[in-house]
Amino acid sequence: MVPFTRSTMTSFVLAVVFCLSAVTGSSADAQAVRNRILMRVFWQDRETAQLSWADITSGDKWGIKRAWIHGFPMVDAENQELAPMKHHNGVLVTGVRDHQDGTLQSGWISVDTGVFEEPHGNHTHWKYTGLPKVTGMNLDAHQGNPGQLSVSENIFYLAHDQKNGFSQLQPSLLKQASSASESAKFFSGGGSHIALAAVNDAVAYSSWDDESGPNGGRVDVVPLRQAGKPKIAYSFQLPSAAIHGITHNSGKVFLAPADGICWVKVDLSLKETAESVQVNYLSLGQDELSDRPVRTGTFSNARNWVLCTTGEGDQSKLCLINAESADPSVVKVNVPAADGLRLTAPETVLSLGNRYAFLFQERTDAVNGVQEQLTVVELDPDRNRDFSDARIRTTIPVGASRTEGHHGHHAIAFDAYGRYAAFTEPGEGILNLFSLQDMQVVARFKVGGSPDRIVAVGAPEHFH
Repeated sequence: MVPFTRSTMTSFVLAVVFCLSAVTGSSADAQAVRNRILMRVFWQDRETAQLSWADITSGDKWGIKRAWIHGFPMVDAENQELAPMKHHNGVLVTGVRDHQDGTLQSGWISVDTGVFEEPHGNHTHWKYTGLPKVTGMNLDAHQGNPGQLSVSENIFYLAHDQKNGFSQLQPSLLKQASSASESAKFFSGGGSHIALAAVNDAVAYSSWDDESGPNGGRVDVVPLRQAGKPKIAYSFQLPSAAIHGITHNSGKVFLAPADGICWVKVDLSLKETAESVQVNYLSLGQDELSDRPVRTGTFSNARNWVLCTTGEGDQSKLCLINAESADPSVVKVNVPAADGLRLTAPETVLSLGNRYAFLFQERTDAVNGVQEQLTVVELDPDRNRDFSDARIRTTIPVGASRTEGHHGHHAIAFDAYGRYAAFTEPGEGILNLFSLQDMQVVARFKVGGSPDRIVAVGAPEHFH
């Protein structure tokens, strides 16, 4: 047996210390988390009328770094503003309006998002392959102040309010700078502040928001596949005017005039006429204070259900309509809201098998000081595809809005998998990252300015 001398004791202790250090070091290396991109977000800054972007990342901590779009033009924030934006198939489109009824400079700008969806059998991976860049634009004094922008059947539809019509824009053409600027095809239909719904790339329903006169309650039906110069097939009138919203679902078109909701069957074959089309009416009730009919505005869709919001304060409601029903009716979910708050239009998402609607509660008066909120409604708790049992999942306080007309509202967007949401606080200059699994805000990013509308592209990166 070897004697246990001071020398051997020292060697033993050093060996133990070395082994512990090696183990500790390996553990620390193993705990180092590789940063990955959760989504790429684009948001409009109301103060500068610029479009910003950033990748939201996760790792040892949440991260974001604000950047600007290569080639994006300088928009005159005093005389112009950015209009609604949408994205599809790697392309983002935003409208530009001016404050002189489109006679100064208005139009649209297309952006390659730099995000690529890579198919992998029964799922996809998201690749962040490049930096965002402008691929095309059409800005001049003849674009008629674009307003509503939507995506239907892989095509962008952009309303030109002052030109009484709308354009189709093909994403495949918008991706290439050589073809982007010439990709728009114009159709007459709708007027004033247009609400538009295109169905199956075959027919569009385009409305007028006049409060009275010959165009009050008017809806134009426009064929989208006609040869030659496009023209309106026929028009019909709703029983009330001032149409603010329109959508389609399950073979029906739903409209939001001054009184309740109207719906008609989609006329893909254009067999109807102004006299034969049947307009159906759904009441939303009477306002208890004004005794006027309750109205709504913007619609959203989840499966075969149409969603909208009504009222303010203790009269606030989320309304749901089963569009597949032969005789649709309105299901109402009471949303507790303080006096001085009004619900925004719902935004819907499918997340981990659950469907949710997100509603902000915003101040009716910017100076009333009431705490603004975000309410999440679980649309189908028992997952039987019947939303009549929808219930509130959670309500959380949020930072201030900064409303001015159609601008300054909270806005929210979801990653492609429905795991995370990013939403704006325009009055605070903050973007929030919200986990749908935990139903809470997990990070707040000070980006400055007044972040307004937001779009999210992609989903968490996958590393093999």
